Amino acid sequence: MLPKYKRILLKLSGESLMGNKSFGLDSTVISQYAQDIKLVVELGVQVAIVIGGGNIYRGMNEAETGIERAQGDYMGMLATVINGMALQAGLEKIGVFTRLQSAIKMEQIAEPYIRRRAIRHLEKGRVVIFGAGTGNPYFTTDTAGSLRAIEIKADVILKGTRVDGIYTADPEKNPDARRFDKISFADVINKNLKVMDMTAFTLCQENNLPIIVFDMNTPETLLQVVEGMDVGTLVS
Repeated sequence: MLPKYKRILLKLSGESLMGNKSFGLDSTVISQYAQDIKLVVELGVQVAIVIGGGNIYRGMNEAETGIERAQGDYMGMLATVINGMALQAGLEKIGVFTRLQSAIKMEQIAEPYIRRRAIRHLEKGRVVIFGAGTGNPYFTTDTAGSLRAIEIKADVILKGTRVDGIYTADPEKNPDARRFDKISFADVINKNLKVMDMTAFTLCQENNLPIIVFDMNTPETLLQVVEGMDVGTLVS
């Protein structure tokens, strides 16, 4: 089957890499994600990835930690690089060629983020993992995902979460919550649905970049999304 999208940006939360743990990395989750990404790469789809860092460090509020916001955000960026290295290891173990690019220079473990080089890697069939967010404090990894997707001219952002789409309310708390198949950017704002933070969401809206929210924890769902099957919620 021909894929619906040629170039995608996959946005994963750091928390998703914890599996059932309360902290850190779960090797079974990483290997499942790696297998799912491999299936998509084998279809000929170009894959870029942005991962959060919340499983290692969340920029908590300053009052709680005593760490100022900018410092905490840089710590979070370093956590995303650790996650990127873990996913890179999982992918290379099963024969998927990858490159890790970091918005903060760390030559021993990652290339610096260079837009043209990232696009060239994608054209050569390598999975490109973008680490360290945007390289700036006060921006989330959602914003980094939107920004990188626009820069590399991705066809779509695929936001892999624990739930199978966008609901009228939190389905984990409200059993009556209904899932949207499709929804417009304007409706997401009017209904105050939490898809991404506002900066990230506005970037997508202004650049007509569709977002699909889907359940990354069910094996092969990523493949179904890329093939254009009716899973998850499309924001466009």
